[in-house]
Amino acid sequence: MAVESKSNPLEEHQDEDDDDDDLEEETRHEEDELARNPSAPPDYEFFEITTTVDPSYIISLIRKLIPIDSVTSRDAHGVNGSDDGGRGDANQMVEESGNECEKMDIVNDDSRGGGDKDTCRGLAGDEVWEEYGCVLWDLAASRTHAELMVQNLVLEVLMANLTVSQSARVTEICLGIIGNLACHEAPMKHIVSANGLISTIVDQLFSDDTQCLAEACRLLTLGLQGNECCPWAEAVQSEHILCRIMWIAENTLNPQLLEKSVGLMLAILESQQEASCTIVPSLMKLGLPSLLINLLDVEMSKLTEERVPERYSVLDVILRAIEALSILDGHSQEICSNKKLLQLVCDLIKLPDKAEVASSCVTVAVLIANILSDVPNLASEMSQDLPFLQGLLEVFPLASDDVEARSALWSIIARLLVRVRENDISLSSLHQYVLVLARKSEIIEDDLLNRQSDNSCEETKNMTSSSSKSNRSTALTRIVSILNQWTASKDCLGGDDAAGEHSADELNVGRLLDCCRKHIDFT
Repeated sequence: MAVESKSNPLEEHQDEDDDDDDLEEETRHEEDELARNPSAPPDYEFFEITTTVDPSYIISLIRKLIPIDSVTSRDAHGVNGSDDGGRGDANQMVEESGNECEKMDIVNDDSRGGGDKDTCRGLAGDEVWEEYGCVLWDLAASRTHAELMVQNLVLEVLMANLTVSQSARVTEICLGIIGNLACHEAPMKHIVSANGLISTIVDQLFSDDTQCLAEACRLLTLGLQGNECCPWAEAVQSEHILCRIMWIAENTLNPQLLEKSVGLMLAILESQQEASCTIVPSLMKLGLPSLLINLLDVEMSKLTEERVPERYSVLDVILRAIEALSILDGHSQEICSNKKLLQLVCDLIKLPDKAEVASSCVTVAVLIANILSDVPNLASEMSQDLPFLQGLLEVFPLASDDVEARSALWSIIARLLVRVRENDISLSSLHQYVLVLARKSEIIEDDLLNRQSDNSCEETKNMTSSSSKSNRSTALTRIVSILNQWTASKDCLGGDDAAGEHSADELNVGRLLDCCRKHIDFT
């Protein structure tokens, strides 16, 4: 019969002491690890902010993104290459997370990292980290969610990831989350006040990844457009950084990145005076006008060869940047005196189908008005370009909601028509001007009626300057003079076949005359 073994109290006590020592050593090791990482948000039971998503769930997501080892570099292999733009399905993630939200299981994959710990990997590896990050990216678009996140250390967690991660996908997601946070006033203040965060974001401009660069440019643009623009302007003002931004715009083949990088330069040009005054001279020195004109040349070539809708916004932002340069004191001459630019913008105005690029045409109208204000002598040659005059008139319907653009159009037309010497030119040439005006008479009449409606609104009255009224009055006076000259002398054409071909157009002359005379008096 076997003798039943009995436990030895001394041995049990010794084992307990050994377990306690092991626990203390493990605890000290964990504390050393966490000391290098931001603290996890506390598991609050009560929250000051009411959200449509359980706050504890959002906090659990933030905890999942905490880097495990901020010293060991993260292996970038195996990163999810999905092209969803960083947007996960938040509802699906909520359903799948379940009770696992409170866990912080660490998964090591020796097959890819040489046995080292994965810097940014959490509950189930790279892909799950990305899914959690993408959910936060979505949630950060909501102001209440964004405010909850920054109150619970999301910026510290994201900065830690940006500092240690070697994964382009992780960097893109972190920048995307911060970019959505930056859309809200309170979180933006947290971003600005976070020590070293802005400089860390600027460092991402030296990434080789297209999506990371696009998100970095987007985030810097948001910073420069906000009320807290000065720290952002200071962060990008060195020539080293500006050169990099311009290099990206000049060399990328990706339309989205081109749009974002030019948009960043536009934000610099349009930022508050104290922020831009130190940066613009450096950009001019580095050749910004030439860069923008060359980019415009490329986009115009693509536009005339094949209409690609994804490039329309690229064309628009390039033109907006050029237009912003055209009004900068001390820097406008380099833009306004460029013959290549003038040819490109005139070609855009003369496009037969402008509806697809309506926004660009409206921007160009303002740009051309600025150019003629700076270099008025250009109007003499342009006044002889009848397709250009016709194209200008065709822009009016595209600018129906833009008072400034319509004013710019009337300014250009006035400058062109005062150069027309209807008493000295041949009847054939005069006839061509009349045909352009007659064929676009409905557009002219509609705009004049819209202006009359605008002036009935007190808000628009304040926006309508005396110079705008003067330009419109001058243009209408010149139209009346040209039409009167044609009416008085058209019998001299006799049986000219060309006149007979266009008799239908001439029916509009009388109506246009009456309309212009009426609105001259109204002006």
